[in-house]
Amino acid sequence: MDLRFSKADEAFRAEVRAFLRDNLTDDLRAAGRAAASAFSEKEWNIGWLKVLNAKGWAAPHWPVEHGGTGWSVTQRYIFDTECALAQTPNLSPMGLKMVSPVIMAFGRPDQKAFYLPRILAGEDYWCQGYSEPGSGSDLASLKCRAVSDGDDYIIDGTKIWTTQAHFANRMFALVRTDTSGKPQEGITFILIDMATPGITIQPIITLAGDHEVNQVFFDGVRVPKANRIGAEGEGWTIAKYLLVHERSSSYGAGVRVSLKRVREVAAATGALDDHAFRMRLAEAGVALEALTMTEHRVMAAISQGAMMAAESSMLKTQGTELMQRVNELGLEALQHAVMPYEHRWIRPGANDAPLGPQEAPVMIAQYLNNRAMSIYAGANEVQRNIMSKLVLGL
Repeated sequence: MDLRFSKADEAFRAEVRAFLRDNLTDDLRAAGRAAASAFSEKEWNIGWLKVLNAKGWAAPHWPVEHGGTGWSVTQRYIFDTECALAQTPNLSPMGLKMVSPVIMAFGRPDQKAFYLPRILAGEDYWCQGYSEPGSGSDLASLKCRAVSDGDDYIIDGTKIWTTQAHFANRMFALVRTDTSGKPQEGITFILIDMATPGITIQPIITLAGDHEVNQVFFDGVRVPKANRIGAEGEGWTIAKYLLVHERSSSYGAGVRVSLKRVREVAAATGALDDHAFRMRLAEAGVALEALTMTEHRVMAAISQGAMMAAESSMLKTQGTELMQRVNELGLEALQHAVMPYEHRWIRPGANDAPLGPQEAPVMIAQYLNNRAMSIYAGANEVQRNIMSKLVLGL
């Protein structure tokens, strides 16, 4: 098997690199480099989205008729990798990769015409209303209630771990519209304007010291039924469709950049002199190549309309756990350093202590933030249950 890029692919990579060189400003690059999670601050990811949209490159994975590029899976991989290596700001996946496929597959023509262009232009910034206290990986047990009232639903309840809800002007949410049958049968998928009266957002500060997630409260929030996606009670089916796209995110490019950063830090701190550390670093590199091949296979199938539920669970499990392993290697590399005062990183409320080189603030924050990777989008234990059921028939 020849895995080398073709001449056409190499020409495309040169085109992407030239675009990044000409359009990725120092401020945008700094914001991308400083990102400690899958989300850059709204100012920067919207700024970068607008640059990409002007080029027609904001949504490579979308169908051409909705504003996609028509690129091959290899071209999309090249684009993702070059953006990661150039350290562009992270675009929010909530609109581009999560709710947009749902709108395309289940939305009415007027919903597609309204929401999709606004997502591309950065006019709508989305958050996800899925998890609730006691209803995270057991999503079917959600209790946030939507009661019919004429042409509206009245929503009461709460959502938690709502990433960047404090920035968002729209939420896609699962709400309970029926309690009479099986839990999965009474769930509806709805779009909510975050400026609607009755919505309160309460910050949650993470272990890394970030304000990234929130708890959102709904107190008599009136939402038009016209905002519903699909039929009432169809939310569970739609949610599973969305989760396939969420779990099929591109992990390899981000892991590759993180691994490169770890190697650089390890060379600077002397960690590469440790044979056992070099072995673990090499093992992570081999796992990365396996992950990349899995991504190619899953993305190619999804681009042809396949659901790939088991495969997306495998990709999510592999990608998140490998990223966590690389983060751990990064902290191990930092431990070899004896650094001067000016390179110390002080976490709010922590004692002044030398922790590593200049990379330490981001690497430590990434480690802390990425502990959640194996939990969100369905805990990896749940992913293994899905794989055992769909593949092994257990």
